[in-house]
Order: sequence, then C-alpha cells, then structure tokens
Amino acid sequence: MTDSPCNGICQLHPQTGLCRGCGRTGAEIGAWGMLGRAERLSIMRTLPARMSQASMEPAKPGKRRDAR
Repeated sequence: MTDSPCNGICQLHPQTGLCRGCGRTGAEIGAWGMLGRAERLSIMRTLPARMSQASMEPAKPGKRRDAR
C-alpha cells in the first residue's frame, strides 16, 4: 500500500468538501506531509466508505467531472 491515495484528480466537491479523486478533506490534504505513516494509513482505510456515504465514486484520471 502506498502512503498516498492521490490519483491526480485534485478537486474539492463543493457540497461534501471531499476531494473528487481520493475522498480526503482539504485539511487532510494540507496536513498529509506532516502526518505519520500510521495516521495516513488510518485515513486511507476510511476513504472508500467515506466516498460511498457521500455518494461519490472516485474520479479516474482523464475523466473530468462537473462541479455539481
């Protein structure tokens, strides 16, 4: 497992505040470089459920999504 879920689709959804590409919040993205590996992995484990709860499917590189 890599220490970052980033897939290069870095757009925060206006309603959920979650990144359309990975599901992290803006605060998590900003703090990512200062977090320890255990903290990063803990957050990464929550991302699939977080995206599902927000009815968001992770964006795939090359597929642009509208900010609706």
